[in-house]
This record gives sequence, C-alpha cells and structure tokens, in this order.
Amino acid sequence: MRLLLVEDEPEMAKALQSALKRHDMLADHAGDLSAACEMIEAVSYDAVVLDRGLPDGDGLTFIPTLRSLNQRIPVIVLTARGRLAERVAGLDGGADDYLAKPFAFEELLARLRALMRRPDYLRPMVVRLGRLSLHLDHREADVDGMAVKLPRRELLVLEALMRRAGRLVTREVLMDAVFSFSDEIQANTLDSHISRLRRKLADANADVVINGVRGVGYVLMEQI
Repeated sequence: MRLLLVEDEPEMAKALQSALKRHDMLADHAGDLSAACEMIEAVSYDAVVLDRGLPDGDGLTFIPTLRSLNQRIPVIVLTARGRLAERVAGLDGGADDYLAKPFAFEELLARLRALMRRPDYLRPMVVRLGRLSLHLDHREADVDGMAVKLPRRELLVLEALMRRAGRLVTREVLMDAVFSFSDEIQANTLDSHISRLRRKLADANADVVINGVRGVGYVLMEQI
C-alpha cells in the first residue's frame, strides 16, 4: 500500500512514515497543500492521511481537488481539531474517516484496513498465479501452502506484478509501487530486487516466470 501523508509537522511525519514502513506501507510526505497537489498528480496512491492545519490552508480543501481528478481515494483526516463540530465538518467535507490527535497508531492502522475493505475500494485479499499465492492482508506468499520468505520490497514488487499478471509493468510503475520519494535509489536497485525474487520463486517451484523487456519493464506469467 502506498499512502500520501499530508502533514506539516516534520517530526510527526517522520514518525508516521517509519511506523507505516514497518507494516509494509510506503508513505510519501507532503508538508503543505501545494506539494500534495503536485504529488497526487504524479503518483497513484491507495489512501491519503490528511492534516487540516496546513501552512497554506485547511486540508479539507484538498479533498475536492482529489475528486476533480476522478480519484476515488479514501481519505482519513488526522488532526488536532477534534471537537464535534470539526469532526462533522470534516466528514461532510468529503473525508471517509476522521481521527483526532493524540491517537494510537494501532487505531490508525485499523482504520486504514477498514477503509480498504469498503466496497468502493475493495481489492482481493489473495492473488494467485500458477502455484503461487500472495496474501495481501498479512503480507505473505506461499507455493501450495508452503511459505516463501520475502523481504518487504520483494513483496511489493511481487504484488505489483501479480496484480497485472500477463501484462507488461513498466519500470516507472514498479518504482512507484516499491519506493517512496525519500528513498535513495541506485540505477540497478529495482533489477536487483527482481533478480532475487526470480531466484526465490524458481527455487520454490512456483510455476511462474518474470520476463523482462530491456529498459521498459517486466511481466509475470504462468510458466508453461
């Protein structure tokens, strides 16, 4: 899952990014509305975590921008403005959920999971190809029930490929799925992840193959 975190407090943003990363969620940070508008046009996000008190305006004004781009992305408002009238204004303003600071991180995680289970955003919890299954709810892969141990970024690569099985996935789409804007990436980093993932899937007899198109991207297919 890749999130856009719109938060003007750097320490809060850094702490949230670190905590989300431990749960296999990438979070790109925008410190104001202007940056958030640029980022939402550049990247496809699964959800937005949105503060209200931003340097260039109320975060609620960002929601119509999202909807004008035909982006039906779930939005959780996460703010110190927690009075009843403010919560009502946030929900009436288009937010899908509203969580007041201070908050427990576990509750934020639970609310994100609940949003992604709603019919508007529902994605399959298990994706299968060949003998390989990827369980998106608890971030595990297996071959005929036998676990395949994969680190976080290899799991993200696999998810991006399995969701588009049989189709070419460009390097740009894979990079967006696996790395946040703050990650330091070398030219061959993605290819290294792909190489290790190929080897592990072959060793597990997953009956899938990752084919590359030089300089363009990769496609995951069932092995014939």
